[in-house]
Amino acid sequence: MDEEVLLEFVTPYYVKKDAMHDLSHIQMLVIEAQSICAKYHVDKEVLTYAAYFHGINESRHASSLTRFLVSQGLTKGMAKKIMQVASESHKGSVPRTIEGKILHDAHLVVGGKEFMVTRFLITGAVRGFTIEHTINYFEEEWDRKFKCYLPETRRRYSEMEKFGRVFFRDLKRNLPQPAIQET
Repeated sequence: MDEEVLLEFVTPYYVKKDAMHDLSHIQMLVIEAQSICAKYHVDKEVLTYAAYFHGINESRHASSLTRFLVSQGLTKGMAKKIMQVASESHKGSVPRTIEGKILHDAHLVVGGKEFMVTRFLITGAVRGFTIEHTINYFEEEWDRKFKCYLPETRRRYSEMEKFGRVFFRDLKRNLPQPAIQET
């Protein structure tokens, strides 16, 4: 695998993404996944390709991704597995492959607890959310909604969620309360 060629291929897919979902996010994901996979018997080539495809809509771009993989000397079967693992990496998925579990969990724990909170705040701002909306999104759509599949990431993720819960609770408590209008 030529990572420079892979990087050149995927870069256009990430150019217009926000700072929390751009190529630097993918590179952090690759590093996290490589760290987690050290104690597992995995296909590192599949893991690496899938990590770089993580932020690309696999169903929308399946044919161009598959063409690229085949042009790199991979079989269509291998390309299909890479696409499966990339799909398994998303937070709400239930991964079946070990590579998918590693990439899925790496996606949830990447950057640690401070990065997780930062990611919520920046993503909320980029999407035009108020701080209250961002806090509500964490509380209602994220907190205790996802899980890690590997023993070494479960505890980390649990600690990250707890940190986020306390952080956003305290932030919410310190926001100005809307004035009560008299009728």
